[in-house]
Amino acid sequence: MTQTAIPFLFMRGGTSRGPYMLRSDLPEDHETLARVLVAIVGSGHSLNIDGIGGGAAVTTKVAMLSPSNDDWADVDYFFAQVSVEDGLVDFKPTCGNILVGVGPATIEMGLLPASEALTEVRIRAVNTGARVTARVRTHNGAVIYDGDAKIDGVPGSSAPIDLMFRDVVGGVTGTMFPTGNRIDVIDGTEVSCLDVAMPMVIARAKDFALTGYETAAELDENRAFFERMEAIRLRAGALMGMGDVSQSVTPKFGLLAPARDGGTAATRYFMPWKTHPSLAVTGSQCLSACLLCPGTVGAEMTNGVSGSPAQLNLEHPMGQLDVAVEFSRNGDDFDLVSAGLTRTARKLAAGEVFVPTGVWTTTT
Repeated sequence: MTQTAIPFLFMRGGTSRGPYMLRSDLPEDHETLARVLVAIVGSGHSLNIDGIGGGAAVTTKVAMLSPSNDDWADVDYFFAQVSVEDGLVDFKPTCGNILVGVGPATIEMGLLPASEALTEVRIRAVNTGARVTARVRTHNGAVIYDGDAKIDGVPGSSAPIDLMFRDVVGGVTGTMFPTGNRIDVIDGTEVSCLDVAMPMVIARAKDFALTGYETAAELDENRAFFERMEAIRLRAGALMGMGDVSQSVTPKFGLLAPARDGGTAATRYFMPWKTHPSLAVTGSQCLSACLLCPGTVGAEMTNGVSGSPAQLNLEHPMGQLDVAVEFSRNGDDFDLVSAGLTRTARKLAAGEVFVPTGVWTTTT
């Protein structure tokens, strides 16, 4: 046998897609696991021509599931971000869009039986410790994918999947503001460094001579901006206690601007070496916290938000994303309790994906 077969589901979760696999079907050690994921995705070529990736960071993501030994959770979700061209795998972050597909995948893989009309799947995000409840539409023991819910960045409509995120503060660094400040000045630019669902460095678009309404393509062509942004991100990563982040996709970077199309604020999110075509689910929670918390770069930018729970409408390059945030705010004190979103997912394919036995074999 010249190749090793690995069972998988291929799913779209939110505005990302990738393979969903059982953790038990993959190598235990991370070094071998990384080589296997690089082979599966086809990292090392701009089109991922020798794998099932899609040549963009939103299509080179991997979800690995297993029954949870956590008393609260039904399933553990372990995430990996594979680079498009560099053959790198980052196990530090999580991904909220791929997480959207975890509920349906849990049922499809037989890790949890479906209820009659609505199946609640309790998910522990292994990478960050966040706890997420996903409510999946089901019928006759199967997941329902057809529906009327629409999300910007995905054509057509699908069945809604409701997500409620908890324990998202300080998942990587242990605190909401890992530098100890709500605003830091790095290379002459004010930024807020937050760890809420995803560690991020957030700045005002105007401080980079940008409007904040540029398309993803326009931003990707602005190499001077990316060079300046990356220099700030690297210094911020060290200040956040994350060490050398030059080979890591975290902390991510985000820009804020006043809303232009009736939303709460305009956002641009970076992965971090390319502009996200829409907005990450995890990033939306961190940006929301920045907008709601006093003393940050986004505190005076929030449009139309008063008390908790707050419904934030975040504008992004392909439309808008709604985030329902429960929080407490007393003067300068701020605490994020939970964040809720409604997204969609769809099963695209199922079967086996193959990697060369020179990369990994299950036989001895």
